[in-house]
Amino acid sequence: MRRCRPDLWQIVSLLIAILVSIPALVVLVHLAFPMGEVWQHLADTVLLRYVRNTAWLALGVGSVGFIIGGGTAWLCANCRFPGRSIFKWALLLPLAVPTYAIAFSYAGLLEYAGPLQTSLRSAFGWSRGDYWFPEIRSLPGAIMVMACVLYPYVYLLGLAAFTGQSSNASEVSRTLGKGPWVTFFRVTLPLARPAMIAGTALMIMEALSDFGAVQYLGVDTFTTGIYRTWFALGAPQAAAQLSAILLLFVFATMLAEQWSRGRARFYQVTGRDRLSSGIELRGTRALLAVIACLVPLSLGFLIPSAQLVFWTVSTWSEVVDYRFVQYAWHSVSLAALTAVLALFFALTLRYSLRIGGSWGSRLSIRFAGLGYAVPGSVIAVGVLLPFGWLDRTVDEFAREWFGTSTGLIFTGGIAAMVFGYLVRFMAVALGAVESALDKVSPRLDEAAQTLGVRPVQRLWRLHVPLLFNGLLTGGLLVFVDVMKELPATLILRPFNYDTLAVRAYELASDELLAESASAALAIVAVGLIPVIVLSRSIGRFGFTVPGKGGRV
Repeated sequence: MRRCRPDLWQIVSLLIAILVSIPALVVLVHLAFPMGEVWQHLADTVLLRYVRNTAWLALGVGSVGFIIGGGTAWLCANCRFPGRSIFKWALLLPLAVPTYAIAFSYAGLLEYAGPLQTSLRSAFGWSRGDYWFPEIRSLPGAIMVMACVLYPYVYLLGLAAFTGQSSNASEVSRTLGKGPWVTFFRVTLPLARPAMIAGTALMIMEALSDFGAVQYLGVDTFTTGIYRTWFALGAPQAAAQLSAILLLFVFATMLAEQWSRGRARFYQVTGRDRLSSGIELRGTRALLAVIACLVPLSLGFLIPSAQLVFWTVSTWSEVVDYRFVQYAWHSVSLAALTAVLALFFALTLRYSLRIGGSWGSRLSIRFAGLGYAVPGSVIAVGVLLPFGWLDRTVDEFAREWFGTSTGLIFTGGIAAMVFGYLVRFMAVALGAVESALDKVSPRLDEAAQTLGVRPVQRLWRLHVPLLFNGLLTGGLLVFVDVMKELPATLILRPFNYDTLAVRAYELASDELLAESASAALAIVAVGLIPVIVLSRSIGRFGFTVPGKGGRV
């Protein structure tokens, strides 16, 4: 009887994996459907623009983020200069700012009627047409805005890779007559490249899934096209087909990242490695290093946060009322419910692998974790289509057999929203649980098993107390991700059910930027919590990044 227990766990884990894979499968199946008139209209008018803008956005954000994140990571890991200890954790702060919040901030600062251009015209007596100023509502503007927010993905993984490198390899290169630049490009960078490319892939996937920033900045991408096709044109099938093409973009990014890591294999082969003590920077070099770290920190966090604070101070008395509290409650309750469910399912999946270890359990975890790479708008479409079919089927059955209508049981409440969030952020919980569970010795399980303790009792009485910190970190990360999520929330929310993210987006869309700041700033404040948690690991070789690929 005891031998059958692992099989039951594996069956449950497989069912969970299938459940969270349904949205992506539903979307991909629509590629086989015949193209309708709406699709033909999209192909003739906007599809090429969607493809071009999405491709350039991914390439631009990835390239700029790779340079910013990789450069600052190398400086903080290998150089000693004033403020290095502060920059080491402060460069993570842009992770707390949603992309749409920074887009609102910079649009208010840099547009024609904003304070910067107004001051320039006042100071120099200019008028429209007398000077050139970069257009923030453009594709290059969207690339720079998103790169300033997302570069910490590359910085975080790059810092771990640079910090953990032995100084032996660099010293051998220098003794062979290679200069510092040749050593960097031939030794230091190749050793860190796999981790940095993994961070770049995360940046690109976040850029592909963004809706609020590109929509507000007037850049037509697949995410904006999906939203318009569903709601403006009323064509769910065409929206699903657009979602399928975007999903192919995401899968191509994942394959490129895997291919790059598979081709680039660099190892440290020295015996007892000695970590580099760092290069002492003085004078002009130290100043340049400080500027190189301060500029992305200012652009990605300090300037937009200061703008949000300024707007909030000037408008909070008009905005923060009963409805604002209601929006905050919707955000917090949805995030808390999703975090608890995600941890429960992630613990079930990972524990089934620990006690069973079969290929089925490993496959289940792989499938369950794919949702993090799928854009929120794609997940929303993949959730609404089957949930809408369930609503219609149940309603028809109730009308036929009971003479009553059941209404929108699945799509009329928060069930679809929570399910979409679970699909989107299950990988975050899985990463945290996996990182924590790997630290628990299997001998504890063996000892408990010899004492006759059943798997469920071992999980509850032994592992949960030991995993508490890891579970808390994972739940916190899921909580904040749900708070910030915009595209899935916009599509899946019931009528008249707004969250802080939706409220900030709607006010900004109506050009009420100052009024939108309170909601955006509340999300930023909550987002600072996991950044602080992650910053505690900075400076230690081999730190853990829950939900972002496990241990680096």
